[in-house]
Amino acid sequence: MSAHGGGKAILAAFLANMGIAAAKLIGWLLSGSASMLAEAVHSIADSSNQVLLFLGGKRAQRQADASHPFGYGRERYVYAFVVGIILFSVGGLFSVYEAIDKFRHPHEISSTWWWLPIVILVVAIVLESLSLRTAIKEANGVRDQKQTWWQFIRRSRSPELPILLLEDSAALLGLVFALAGVTATVATGDPLYDAAGTLAIGVLLVVVAAVIGIEMKSLLVGEGATKVQLTDIIHAIESGDDAPKVIHIKTLYVGPEELMVAAKIGLPVEKPLGAVARDINEIEQRIRSHVPQARIIYLEPDVYRDTTGEKPTTAAFVFPSSD
Repeated sequence: MSAHGGGKAILAAFLANMGIAAAKLIGWLLSGSASMLAEAVHSIADSSNQVLLFLGGKRAQRQADASHPFGYGRERYVYAFVVGIILFSVGGLFSVYEAIDKFRHPHEISSTWWWLPIVILVVAIVLESLSLRTAIKEANGVRDQKQTWWQFIRRSRSPELPILLLEDSAALLGLVFALAGVTATVATGDPLYDAAGTLAIGVLLVVVAAVIGIEMKSLLVGEGATKVQLTDIIHAIESGDDAPKVIHIKTLYVGPEELMVAAKIGLPVEKPLGAVARDINEIEQRIRSHVPQARIIYLEPDVYRDTTGEKPTTAAFVFPSSD
């Protein structure tokens, strides 16, 4: 998996969630807390999600073939979309169902083991904080410092780190909800607080899963270069000695770190074919130096002709890029 795939963050999140899930299950079995059960299922779902993200990263590294000439990079988006479905169904809907059941049939927390869920949740908060810190550290290595975190999640073409940031943030907030619900139930003896904490966890997971699903759907359909990248590509094309102009341009991410650029460029009508070929090679080098993700480049030389009958010239007409 590439550096942008967040390999360390995935491993850290997986190890943390597996240990936390086991502790939460024990806490639920001994105390009967609904919030503990919801959090245990949440951690199990997160652990399976990290396995899927890792598997998607590995499968995306397969070499291009006749059936998939642009490679398998988008497979990372497929697995990331499945992550959203699992988080929505296994995590969110289960927690909501469990909360509704506990509202209808309240279940008191064991008077003997009342302290155990609180201890487990406090330890889990510490572990999840460490996992989130790892994800933030890796994301800072690729995030434009001018971007907000929300902009990074929305605009990143690599799915793993945004998903891990969302998952870890949701896990940490969910633990706070669970701790509040369990503590209130222990303090008051009213199990409805525990059910309320479970409901809050479920709603939180459904919202996070919806965000992941929407973002991954957009990437699966196909997103182009960011506005900054598109500006850099156009500048790279038009900064040559002969100042070739972009007539029109389209871009598409065929994988998280692989951008395809297709452009029609205006060149002088009298330029020899050999010189045109050299210009195109130089333009490709400039594009790659400005935007390293631009690995597939198709340039079509042309001459812009106006409708006034004057000498052919060049002009730039740019298709807007999706952010």
